[in-house]
Amino acid sequence: TVHQFICRTDNYGVLVHDSHTGTTLSIDAPDATAIADNLKKRGWQLTHILTTHHHADHVEGNLELKEVFGCRIIGPEAEKDRIPGISQTVKGGDVIQLAKRPLTIYACPGHTLGHVAYHFADDYLLFAADTLFAMGCGRVFEGTPEQMYHSVNQFRDLQAYTSVYCGHEYTVANARFALSVEPNNRALVARAAEVMRLRDQGKMTCPSTIADELKTNPYLRCDSPEIRRILGMEGASDVEVFAELRQRKNTFS
Repeated sequence: TVHQFICRTDNYGVLVHDSHTGTTLSIDAPDATAIADNLKKRGWQLTHILTTHHHADHVEGNLELKEVFGCRIIGPEAEKDRIPGISQTVKGGDVIQLAKRPLTIYACPGHTLGHVAYHFADDYLLFAADTLFAMGCGRVFEGTPEQMYHSVNQFRDLQAYTSVYCGHEYTVANARFALSVEPNNRALVARAAEVMRLRDQGKMTCPSTIADELKTNPYLRCDSPEIRRILGMEGASDVEVFAELRQRKNTFS
């Protein structure tokens, strides 16, 4: 069972519960109080926090939750010194067992250098945090655009119906930018309208799916003739197109 909720301003809180083993995971810990309240409502006991990266809005609840629940905190080896209360480190390519299920770790340098994503392949669940958003990707703070391109595009080959859970509710802003660079993409136009409707009703727009992202996310569509034409980059490499898209998004309003 996956339960998602909004906390802080626009962070997604995500709890994953396995009824057979009692294992309950929090994907990051943006807000200890909100996470504890949602656990209590469902009668779940937190056993693990899966930390994706060191930014404060993803680790702020670590120590408080660990003190209350005695949970284990798993996080990226490359950022272990910046993740409060870390119990176990992982790196890209690792496969660990949680709730008697294989959990694959992806290295996702770009947003931060040590960012990781978590993939339960048997359950078609990807927790991408601030690497891959619905119709977007994270800002490149510590890595390079080339690193971020590879981090985002490594998910292209996952099963199309894999659910993609991300770190923030940024979908409206992402949709507006995507439309500015590919306005004649019918799937994008339809999805943007649906996203606007959901947010007008105060509803969440995530999770997405890999299939939806391949059809509507400009950072996964760097080979789109329309995007290349609008950017004036018909002869550029996919990485160059990606870098230009990310730079334009930084100043888009």
